[in-house]
Amino acid sequence: MDWTHLLAFNLTLLAAMAAPGPALLYALRQSIAGGIRVGVATGAGLGLVAAGWTGAALLGLEALFTLFPFAYGAMKLAGALYLLWIAWHLWRDAKNPVSDSANPGARAFLGGMLVSLLNPKSVLFAASVLVVIFPAGLTLADKAVIVLNHFTVEICVYTAFAALLSTPPARTGYLRAKPGIDRIAALVLGALGLRLLFGR
Repeated sequence: MDWTHLLAFNLTLLAAMAAPGPALLYALRQSIAGGIRVGVATGAGLGLVAAGWTGAALLGLEALFTLFPFAYGAMKLAGALYLLWIAWHLWRDAKNPVSDSANPGARAFLGGMLVSLLNPKSVLFAASVLVVIFPAGLTLADKAVIVLNHFTVEICVYTAFAALLSTPPARTGYLRAKPGIDRIAALVLGALGLRLLFGR
């Protein structure tokens, strides 16, 4: 493994993070509603588990899901129900004051972890990307570098999002449009949860 493999992995990871999935939507909303600390804490939780999924893919968790499909199905069900739960709360609390609508501190970190943990498609994505980008025969040290690199990229991206979206203009704009934004986010997260629940 050399630096070109890591570069290709990072570019792929950045493209995947830019796609509007549950992790990105949850992190963006948390950053706007709760400020930079909440955004960074949420991103740290998301990034820690995402890097963990990459580590799991490197260690062969995809093969475990193939051998025991019920484990994958159970995680899909739990993930879908969690996304639907988030969507319901976003919709229900759309008109509540902003101080009541973002998970603070440790709850933001744990919320980020849960959003990422309950999406088993992440490990399948990681496994497919790793096979294409990295050569066979990676050492344990190589795998540790890949996981640490993944976590670092996630933290940097979510910290940048949090810093940008927690600025006074972004926060003021969010407060004005909060009910509509929260309900749109609820519909998108609900649709993602239903897709995870009923999709292959």
